[in-house]
Amino acid sequence: MTVSVQCIKDELGVFGTTVEDEDVLNKLLELCTIHRLTGEGIAEEWTAFCTTRNLQLTVGNLCLLEHEILNKKDIRSRNKVKEKHCGTRDINTIEALYPSCIIAQFACGFWKEPWLNSCITLGSQKRALSTPENPRSKRISAISRSPHLLFSPSSFSPSATPSQKYSSRGNRGEVVTSYGEIQGTTWSGGSGGNATVELLVPQEEALTKTYKFMFQRLTDIRDVVSSKIEDLGELLKNHFHIEEFSSVSFPAQETVTVLGQIACDSNGKLNSKSVILEGDREHSTGMNVPVDLTELKDYSLFPGQVVVMEGTNSTGRKFVPTKLYEGIPLPFYEPSNKFQDCPQQMVLAACGPFTTSDSITYDALKDLIDIINRDRPDVCILLGPFLDAKHEQIENLQLTVTFEDVFKRCLKMITEGTRSSGSHLVFVPSYRDVHHHPIYPQPPFNCFEPSKEDRQRIHFVADPCTLTVNGIVLGMTSTDLLFHMGSEEISSTPGAPDRFTRILKHILTQQSYYPLYPPNEDLNIDYESLYSYACMPVTPDIFIIPSELRYFIKDVSGCICINPGRLTKGQVGGTYSRFLIKREAGGPEGRKAPCISAQVVRI
Repeated sequence: MTVSVQCIKDELGVFGTTVEDEDVLNKLLELCTIHRLTGEGIAEEWTAFCTTRNLQLTVGNLCLLEHEILNKKDIRSRNKVKEKHCGTRDINTIEALYPSCIIAQFACGFWKEPWLNSCITLGSQKRALSTPENPRSKRISAISRSPHLLFSPSSFSPSATPSQKYSSRGNRGEVVTSYGEIQGTTWSGGSGGNATVELLVPQEEALTKTYKFMFQRLTDIRDVVSSKIEDLGELLKNHFHIEEFSSVSFPAQETVTVLGQIACDSNGKLNSKSVILEGDREHSTGMNVPVDLTELKDYSLFPGQVVVMEGTNSTGRKFVPTKLYEGIPLPFYEPSNKFQDCPQQMVLAACGPFTTSDSITYDALKDLIDIINRDRPDVCILLGPFLDAKHEQIENLQLTVTFEDVFKRCLKMITEGTRSSGSHLVFVPSYRDVHHHPIYPQPPFNCFEPSKEDRQRIHFVADPCTLTVNGIVLGMTSTDLLFHMGSEEISSTPGAPDRFTRILKHILTQQSYYPLYPPNEDLNIDYESLYSYACMPVTPDIFIIPSELRYFIKDVSGCICINPGRLTKGQVGGTYSRFLIKREAGGPEGRKAPCISAQVVRI
């Protein structure tokens, strides 16, 4: 659901509460997004919470509302869903739920896309339960006879009615946030003529093709998690000059230093009373101990975070830390001198969905193609989902063609539609892409072969991915890591940066594109591949991390982090980002960030 700041202010005004503090409004908007509340809902929750306690509307009190009320309601709703689906099924109930053709294909082992593709044309339950050998509608036949209609967005959906809310929007091209030097001239690139786009790591070390997944054993997952703790622990030991680590469960009256991973003592959300520290194998043999945070006044923790703690454990059953050592960022990439004299490059980044929630006409994508042809960026980064599994028409199987066919037409529309711009196109998949492998790390798209004239400027990469553009490192992932970690992180940091900055710092210092463990329930992770392909090789110069949460551009320890938002938000238009980069030699004061300026713009 889409909630605006003005909507929240209006609903609070109904209860006689006025608020002008931007931080408070942003926090209210964040709570609505995380806990799926409307403006009316958050106003009612706050009014009910503050009335009995006589509290002021501040960011701190909103955090208290989230901890004591909203998180508990989320847990109760999840438990209700589990109870609803916990019933057993037999062959009779399964036959009642699914057509016989689907059950037959399950029996043959076709568990993924082939059986979905065969059932797309089924439509409603009243139709015959047999699948035609060549399910081609008259509409699709007409499209194939008229090549010029192939690139029309209306050709992707049987209900080609454009979204009225999207077409009637009035804030097109509005710059919503900026960073750096704002250029006096219009934004335009060099058509990709002087841009060199490459993978940072060697081709043989990168994820470039599909792999077998869902074959991991619990012992393999344990080995990967233990290796992560040991590797980061060695870096922390050398960086902070720590002599040795002790066991997390060893009783000691004096102060000791221990290494481990933050975890929760139950299946619920982490809180200050449920923190445990899982020790490494070498020093703690994998044992864990509850952590008492009362003596630690400044902390920010999340499950899966590798930390070093200094404190006491008098009984061996509870560790009381007095000092916390968090991770350290990797160094920045130092390219060769051949990129020193390269001209300034313009990069455009946009994240799906590329359709509104009430139509699959790809109106937003068509507008984005017009912008690419107008501004002619050197590099255009497009992050999925391109065909969103959460779209209502996808969930209800309301398409007359296969998912893969829709995606191929979408890519053909993009590549041929932007050919005149000359821009390099980088395609990053998403686990929400219904036609692609739902695994993380996710291999590149492999179902589309660009034409010979487009082959040099088309780049299919994995999620996550680390690229270089003329020696400038761009890290990116289409997974909503901000939302996943924001739902789990706890903190007590008086006067510290906002939550986004804290989470971004965690990602950079944990040196991983997905440091959360256990992962969000929506995400399937192959841990051996995660260890091989999701570790950051260096700290990126620019980190593109799209999210459902509010867009931003932030400088975090010298890394420019950009959340371009989604290109569509429900039935209305969203945002995309653009930035100018140029590699410059560092002066006496040290490294100079290659990002000259950046903006987030409404489509």
